Amino acid sequence: MRFTSESSADGIVTRDFTLDGIPGVLWSPAAGPSRAPLVLMGHGGGNHKHSPAMSGRAALLVRGGGFHVAVIDAPGHGDRPRTAHDEQEIAALYAARAAGRPEGPIVVRYNAHLAEQAVPEHRAVLDALQRLPEIGADGPVGYFGLNMGTAIGVPLVAADPRFTAAVFGLHWPDALAGHARRITVPVQFAMQWDDEHIPREAALALFDAFASKDKTLHANAGRHKELPRFEANDAVPFFVRHLGSAIPGASPALT
Repeated sequence: MRFTSESSADGIVTRDFTLDGIPGVLWSPAAGPSRAPLVLMGHGGGNHKHSPAMSGRAALLVRGGGFHVAVIDAPGHGDRPRTAHDEQEIAALYAARAAGRPEGPIVVRYNAHLAEQAVPEHRAVLDALQRLPEIGADGPVGYFGLNMGTAIGVPLVAADPRFTAAVFGLHWPDALAGHARRITVPVQFAMQWDDEHIPREAALALFDAFASKDKTLHANAGRHKELPRFEANDAVPFFVRHLGSAIPGASPALT
């Protein structure tokens, strides 16, 4: 892992890095204990590691739990070039949208393809991050990803025993239910009750598939892109509860 830039503001240190051509960013507390838990995040389709959603959620997790937070650009996203296959799938998605046809089958297919490459990349990045003394190989690890972040995160958490807890949501069960049945760590899952793309029954089927005894469903009124901002805040006490906190006195009940 090679760090390529570093900046600090408002108590958070931001470091961009690359690992074997994979670009990522690591946010860390500017001060605090020498060790802290890690949360890996996955960004949504069409976004990237420095999108406002990623930097905003990272700030909440660093300030609210004292966590280190990392995210990498998914294949074909951010600073990574698109392949011919990427372009083909994106064109098919836009064509379906323009014609009023369901987008789900294309998104499920494309995201499953991306996950095949992204899961081993995330595991390699986790290996490298755990070699950093401020994170370490024996500390708890969380995962936070919605939309495409769930499409990558569910098979990732199913495959890697280092994850302690995960926040998922806003995806179809088609390619994920089998992986979800292998996940037993605590899960928090978000869905939109009036989602125009993901039928209510499909979202509930994916939640039901998780084998976790400790799993919580957050069902919010509204359409696909109307997930309330407070869901990002609610992820903080969930991770504090299951990963611990590097902030003295931090409570799982904080908001």
